[in-house]
Formats: sequence, C-alpha cells, structure tokens
Amino acid sequence: MLSEPCPAVRLESEPTRDGVLRTMAPRANWKGFLRLSLVTCPVALYPATSESEKISFNQLNRATGHRIKYVKIDADTGDEVANEDIVKGYELDKGQYIEVTKEELEELALESTRTIEIDEFVDKADIDPRYLIRPYYLRPDGKVGHDAFAVIRETIREMDKVAIGRVVLTNREHIIALEPLEKGLVGTLLRYPYEVRSEQEYFDEIQDVKVTKDMLDLARHIVNQKTGTFDPEKFEDHYETALVDLINQKRAGKTIRPKERPKGENVVDLMEALRQSVGREAAPAKAAKPAKKPRKVATGQKEMLMPIHGKKPAKEAAAKKPATGQRRKSA
Repeated sequence: MLSEPCPAVRLESEPTRDGVLRTMAPRANWKGFLRLSLVTCPVALYPATSESEKISFNQLNRATGHRIKYVKIDADTGDEVANEDIVKGYELDKGQYIEVTKEELEELALESTRTIEIDEFVDKADIDPRYLIRPYYLRPDGKVGHDAFAVIRETIREMDKVAIGRVVLTNREHIIALEPLEKGLVGTLLRYPYEVRSEQEYFDEIQDVKVTKDMLDLARHIVNQKTGTFDPEKFEDHYETALVDLINQKRAGKTIRPKERPKGENVVDLMEALRQSVGREAAPAKAAKPAKKPRKVATGQKEMLMPIHGKKPAKEAAAKKPATGQRRKSA
C-alpha cells in the first residue's frame, strides 16, 4: 500500500507483438482505503486530467543552442548540493531556520495518509467554486472490495449528495469531495478557507451603476441568441493551433512576420452597442463564413511536419501504423 503519491504521473507506452505502441493507463497518485463508518474498501486515486498533449518548450542557451541545466547550489559557498544532503527548513528570522527531517514529517502519521474517511455529506450547490482545485478518478484497487465500493457509490448517488473526506497527497492533507461518475467516483480536491482570498479586496472599488430595464432586455435577447448546451468537443485551443503553425513555418524556413493585433474600441453609447449586437447576432447564418469543424486536441499532431516533444500522436494514427516489430523512435 502506498502512503505517498508516485513521483510523477505520466502516460507510458510499450510495444506489442505487432510492433505498435500501446498507451498504458497512468499510475495511481495514491493507494489506500475508502471508509464510510465501518464499510471499508481498498481504492486507488488517478489523475482525471492531463496536459501531456500540449506543446512544451525547453530552455536553451541562445549562443550555443544547448539546453539549460539547473543545479542546486549552496547560496553562500556556491557548491553544488546532492539531493540526499538537502533538508527542509522553516525560516524563523532572516537566515535562521528550523530544520525538519523527512522522518519527522512521516511521524505526523495522519490517518488520511492511508485512508479517505468520509466525514459528512453536503449538497453540491453548497460548495463554492473557488474552493475547487483539481479532479481525480477513484476506483477499487484490485479484485476485492468492489461490493463495499458499490455500496458507498450508490449511497452517494441515491442521496444526491457530495461526500466530504480527507486525503494526504504530497505530504499535505487535502479535503476531497466525492461524487459518483458511471461505475466509479470523481474526487475533487478542495482548498482550505485560508487559501481563498476575500472578494472585497478586489470588488470594493467597483462603482455602483444603475442598469436600466431597456439595457437588460437587449442584453437578455443577446444571451437567448447565444444559448446552447455545453459540449467540450466544440472548443478548440486556438493558442495550441497557432503554436503548431508557428513551428511548422519555422521548420519550413519561412519568415515569421508579426500579425496586426486587434484594437479595442471604446464604447461611447452603450445602448447603441447593445442594439448593434442584437442585429449582428440575428444576422442570417448564410451571410457568415462557414464555421470550421472543431478539432480535438489529440489530433493536432497530425498536422505537424514532424512529431514535437510534448505532443502525442492520436491513437488512430498509431493503430494504422504497419507492424514493424521495432519500438518507434520519438523526435
């Protein structure tokens, strides 16, 4: 049983008999037990999101083109320090520290290091969105405990509640909110109150403005024209697409010319701007240019001249690759 998260959560690939690389599931961030009173089952926590598909850059020395390497050095002597000689320290005063060892941190031995104990059930609407951090998938670990897991999952589903518990990740205890999702659970890490800033620091200087009924009516009309259903497949990461185009142009030896930036216009007559917005949204669809079919992030690699570090090829492309019996090389 793991009480600490794995050093890194990443997708791994392994060659199969036909020579095609298959993507393996990410490793668990945490393994332990899920407990509701006396009902307990072994579970594993996995990341629900990934940014591995995004283009990533390395830092280079402009003069040599070599990668930049970071080393840990003593601030006073300038000597490089090995990882095993580095300890944690809390600064009391300038230059004065209290050292805390790994063993001392492990002695804290919080129960949530090994167990997610469900403390209470709340309505989802009661959770302020500002407290949400990141989602994880929770599933039974191994072949035992599926019955107990199903009881906990279906109880949460039947009560239409969110289960609140605690879990230790990266040596920190987090609040976790558990909700059913198909056959598993989604656990969302929550912030503590001291981590959320007060809105009054930012909103106190906003002027009190009286919005007229006519303005609201026009604005509602615009909203109604734009109302739809949320579908993530409709959205495209335009910045990622622009990065792909930029890299391809540089590979092709093309000259990169700066594009003219759009200029924001100062709205003088708010009512007139609302009226024009209503007319613009109501314009016939045939008068507008046909919208491009949104592309999935995973298929962006197909438009690369060559594979780019940080961008993974689509599964479909891998499946069509002829069997070679050899491991595919990455760029």
